[in-house]
Amino acid sequence: MEPDKLKIAVVGGGSWATAIIKILTDNTVPKEIFWWMRNEETLQSIRRFRHNPRYLSSVEINIKPKNLSTNLKETIKKADVILLNVPAAFLKDALADITSEDLKDKKVISAIKGIVPDENQIVGDFIHQHYQLPLSSFLVLSGPCHAEEVALEKLSYITLASQDKKLATKLAASFNTRYIKTNISDDIYGTEYAAVLKNIYAIASGICHGVGYGDNFQAVLISNAIREIKRFVDAVHPISRDINESAYLGDLLVTGYSQFSRNRTFGNMIGKGYTVNSAQLEMNMVAEGYYAANCLQEVNKKYNVYMPISQAVYAVLYQKSSPVAEMKQLAEHLS
Repeated sequence: MEPDKLKIAVVGGGSWATAIIKILTDNTVPKEIFWWMRNEETLQSIRRFRHNPRYLSSVEINIKPKNLSTNLKETIKKADVILLNVPAAFLKDALADITSEDLKDKKVISAIKGIVPDENQIVGDFIHQHYQLPLSSFLVLSGPCHAEEVALEKLSYITLASQDKKLATKLAASFNTRYIKTNISDDIYGTEYAAVLKNIYAIASGICHGVGYGDNFQAVLISNAIREIKRFVDAVHPISRDINESAYLGDLLVTGYSQFSRNRTFGNMIGKGYTVNSAQLEMNMVAEGYYAANCLQEVNKKYNVYMPISQAVYAVLYQKSSPVAEMKQLAEHLS
C-alpha cells in the first residue's frame, strides 16, 4: 500500500452507507476502503456476489473481500478516517466495544442524520464527550443527497463541514465523482442540527399529505420549516451562516418532497392512520425523524426556541394526538 494512500472505514450497512461506498470507490483519488457491518451473512453475500442484497442491490461493490468485516475494532485500527453511518438510535450499541484510544489520532466523519437517544446529543457532541475526540478532528457529511439517486448516478451535491476547512477540502477530494459535487463548510453544528431537523419536518410533510393537504399548504409548511431551522441553529450556535445554502434549505426540500424520503413516507403512513409500530414494521427502515422529534423536545428545553412544527410532530408521534386535529391546529400558526 502506498504510504500516503488515504484509508477510510465506513461503519454501517444500510442504503446510505452502500451509496457512500459507491461514491468512494467511483472516485479516482488513491485510497483503501474498509467496510464494517454487523450482519455476517450480508457480508458473505457481498464477498461472493459484489452486491448488497438488502440495500441498493443494483450497486456493484468494488471493495477487496478482505476489507469487509464484522470486527469494528480491527476495522477502525486499519483506517485513518472513520465514516459513521449507522442510525443514531443504534450508534451507542455499535460503538460499545470502542474506546477513546481506538479513535486517537483518527478523523471521524458523521453521515448520520439523527440525535443519539438517551444522550440527546448530536453525533459530534457525543463522540467529542464520550471518546475525547477533538472537534477539529470531526466532520459532518450532509446532503441534499438521497442514496437511491446516487445508485442511479443522478447528479447530486454533498457538503463536508469541519472547523478545519483545509481538512474538509482534502477529504472532500475523495468524494468528487462525475455525479457527485462537494461543498465545504465550517458550520459543524448548524449542518448537523439542520440534518436532524429536516427529518422531523419531512415527517410533518408526510403527515399533511396523509391527511389530505395539498401542494399549496406543503409550500407554506416548508417555508416555515426553514425559518424554524434558522431560529434553532442560530440559538444553538450563533455564527454567520446562509440558511438558504444547499446543506440547509436544499436538504430540507429534498427530504420534504422526494419519493425516496423515508421520513416523508413514514409521516404519510401516520397521517393515513398507521400506528408508529405498524409504520416502522412495514417500512423495514429507520426513520430518523421519529427519534429526533423526541430528542429535540428535550434539547429545546435549554434554548426555548419557538418550534410549532416540531412540537406538532412530537404531539402526534409521542402524545398520540390526532394527526388531523394537530395539523389543523398547526395551520393556524403558519404564515
